[in-house]
Amino acid sequence: MDIYNCNPLYVDLDGTFTKSDLLFENLVVALKSNPFIIFLCIPWLLKGRSYLKHKLSEHADIKTELLPLNAEFFSFLCEERRKNRKIILATASNEKYAESVCRNFDLFDSYISSDKENNLKGQTKLDKIKSLSSKYSYAGNSSEDFILFEQAEESYLVNPTPRAKKMLARAKISQLFDVRNFDLKTWLKQLRIHQWLKNLLILVLLLVSGNFLNIDLLLLSSLGFISFSCLASATYIVNDLLDLEADRSHPRKKFRPLAAGEISIANAKIIALALFTFAFLVGISFSISFTLVLIAYLALTLLYSFKIKQYVGLDVVALTTLYTIRIIAGAAILNVTVSFWLFAFSMFVFLSLALVKRCAELKSHEEQEKIRLKGRDYNIYDYPVLMSLGMSSAMLSVLMFCFYVNNNVLTNQYQEPTLLWMVVPALGYWMMRMWIKTNRGEMHDDPIVFSLKDRGSIATIVFIGVIAVAAQVL
Repeated sequence: MDIYNCNPLYVDLDGTFTKSDLLFENLVVALKSNPFIIFLCIPWLLKGRSYLKHKLSEHADIKTELLPLNAEFFSFLCEERRKNRKIILATASNEKYAESVCRNFDLFDSYISSDKENNLKGQTKLDKIKSLSSKYSYAGNSSEDFILFEQAEESYLVNPTPRAKKMLARAKISQLFDVRNFDLKTWLKQLRIHQWLKNLLILVLLLVSGNFLNIDLLLLSSLGFISFSCLASATYIVNDLLDLEADRSHPRKKFRPLAAGEISIANAKIIALALFTFAFLVGISFSISFTLVLIAYLALTLLYSFKIKQYVGLDVVALTTLYTIRIIAGAAILNVTVSFWLFAFSMFVFLSLALVKRCAELKSHEEQEKIRLKGRDYNIYDYPVLMSLGMSSAMLSVLMFCFYVNNNVLTNQYQEPTLLWMVVPALGYWMMRMWIKTNRGEMHDDPIVFSLKDRGSIATIVFIGVIAVAAQVL
């Protein structure tokens, strides 16, 4: 008898067919729409895990066609489908998503899933499958699936969890798919280590105060840099969790580790919590003022991630403020006051860079013949307005720097303040270069990434840094 007629293949969803976990995604999407739902989760959970899944599915809507798949196993399923094998989705996720997956992927003959009363997992799933098929094959990824493997004719372990890998020695597995090990490079990408360059702004006050040769202050500022960087990386995780669907629709952002399913949502939450804890422990050991700056940064970042980024104009103002807060953090470490002209310069230059980011995204969408930015209140027709505002801010930043130089010539804060005038043409050149590249469609949608790769930007920034140091020591 043909094995494909008598031996149906039951396929788990979370972690097996897809790399993600719909319970965690449900929770994230629901919290994004209404953060106060977190207070309802405990009473829902007390009524059972299946009830929690059901209620969360009522408050969230996930586009299952965008979910990241385990590519190797997906190819296997496509081949089995071509052989007319009966394939059934067997998932502990809510029936709303089981139905959606079957509708969007032409692989499954039917599905069995959790509903409001029943959580289809472990023994419950086994009993359901046995009631439908006396003989079956099963594909899963977790330790809970081994109870189904024991009675399956064929067992397929896909994208195994660490605990499932440990259980391999005492289980009969027919085939392994999409086995992944810890990848430091993936985690570094998720934590956006290259974005830590932004946090060097914490050292700006150390440089302009002339105390950069003071070892004690240098160590303090360096520790503050590490603290702020950990906090920033934690907020990047939060932002990526809230932007999963938008990132999966983006031509470049869909490759981010969380969006691509290379890092599990559960692990990302644990690492984010650890980074938050470390950042604030360091902050508290510094001073109340530095801790308050960290709190302000975190509060604004969360507001940005949940709401602010959805409003036109307000999002770039928030990004500008987040840049400037880093300079304030450096002042808090050194217990000094930020110069008015330096503060004004930072606001205008960062406003220009924030607008570069939005204009680059709009330019990319225009080339792809898309009208609106996903998850943002912008469309391609806003480009001329934003570009005008951005270039105006760029030139105003140069003007503010001129006032800053003139002020220091009068106050003699620098040994040779007149050297700072050499920064003015360099700064003007760099800002013009950023906007010309943006208008040509050559700008990366992250100006920091572009600056790290662009030789002209690197040379200009190094030149500005050398002049700033020379003005202090000569």
